[in-house]
Amino acid sequence: VQLQACGGGLVQAGGSVTLSCAASGTGFSIESMGWFRQTPGKQRELVATVDTAGKTDYTDSVQGRFFISAKYDQKTVTLRMNSLKPEDTAVYSCHIRWRYWGRTFMREHWGQGTLVTVSS
Repeated sequence: VQLQACGGGLVQAGGSVTLSCAASGTGFSIESMGWFRQTPGKQRELVATVDTAGKTDYTDSVQGRFFISAKYDQKTVTLRMNSLKPEDTAVYSCHIRWRYWGRTFMREHWGQGTLVTVSS
């Protein structure tokens, strides 16, 4: 399973950015997809996830500003980030939880990150 993300860049505070991620590969099913972020000196933190039942989870600091959606038939996930703040500046990484068909063991990994910089 491979993840390919796009989006990000430089945006002014109050602006919006959309991140997209696509999973590729064969013979696997997805449990959930989402986004994490990390800034220098800090641990990677969950931003938002959505599972195949449509259940979403957001970290408190982005609740009401960020919106995650997925099209699992296309193996894609999108994060719409609105009302961005300088403290949202981070490297954002796509995340996937998945398993091989017929297997119970759940796997997960993160794609290469994309930098989002919010200027004040």
